[in-house]
Amino acid sequence: MSDETTSGTKSGGGESMFTVVVAAAANLGIAVAKAVAGVISGSSAMLSEAAHSVADTVTELLLLTALKRSDKPADEEHPLGYGPERYIWAMLASVATFVGGAVFSVYDGIHTLASGEELGDPLVSYIVLAVAFLLEGYSLRTGVRQVRGEAARLGAPLGHYFRHTPDTAVKAVVMEDSAALVGLLLAAGGLLGGQLTGSGVWDGIASVLIGLLLVYVAWVLGRSNAQLLIGRPVSKPMRAGIREELLSVPHIIDVLELTTLIQGPTEILIAAKIDFRDASTADQIEWACEEAEEQLRERYPSIRRVYLDPTPGLRQRGRGAGGAGTGSV
Repeated sequence: MSDETTSGTKSGGGESMFTVVVAAAANLGIAVAKAVAGVISGSSAMLSEAAHSVADTVTELLLLTALKRSDKPADEEHPLGYGPERYIWAMLASVATFVGGAVFSVYDGIHTLASGEELGDPLVSYIVLAVAFLLEGYSLRTGVRQVRGEAARLGAPLGHYFRHTPDTAVKAVVMEDSAALVGLLLAAGGLLGGQLTGSGVWDGIASVLIGLLLVYVAWVLGRSNAQLLIGRPVSKPMRAGIREELLSVPHIIDVLELTTLIQGPTEILIAAKIDFRDASTADQIEWACEEAEEQLRERYPSIRRVYLDPTPGLRQRGRGAGGAGTGSV
């Protein structure tokens, strides 16, 4: 199993862009069709699904912005690059899912339960739901294929990779498309229940359930992006691997402090306080630092920045303190 979901080669950027574009195109067409069907059938669940697709379309546009802006190279104003910017836009995308889809769906469902609704011909809605299911299924397949490919490339279990991947753009597409398929089934169930009973209660219940589903998706995506914005370290196995690589370099005898930070799906920052051999010369310490960085990058291609700080170990500090005490007598 791979040490960390971000330790693979840089191969996901263009693929992530394609996955998000496919999802955006599918959701835009679906949103219009659902809105028309909702007006014709009078179904609140269909209108909720239309709001769901509109929210998903806005989400994908924000994710495209995130992918584009986070790829900008580092400059004087942003010496560590723009990688974390993708998580800001992805956070806004999760807010769009909540406000644009969840709030409207829950409100519309409660309004239907309280006031009732006049049901129209559901045939158009059934046709739209069937077509939407196929389109959403294709979009989901594209996202899952990328996630499966990345997990296989890293040797990580699919579920573990999906939960911990820092590529929140693809995670958002997969979660939203999965929620969309469940929402379509709920909308169909609401239409069928209304057809069989003549009551709009089933449609209202379906609308509320769609809204609650979107609340869950927005919460999971918001939490994932918040953790990465605050600053998430790499996994414990990868931290152990980094220590192992550092200690394998000649002249390095201890890693006193290790700080890791995920800055993007393929961007990791490493900072460490290193205790070097007492007899090491300045040239040897410089060589060891270069060798350590080279080894780390070779094992973990996603490591972009390595900062090593030569720091005296406990033994050296003890000797220094003892020497100071003796000299003062």
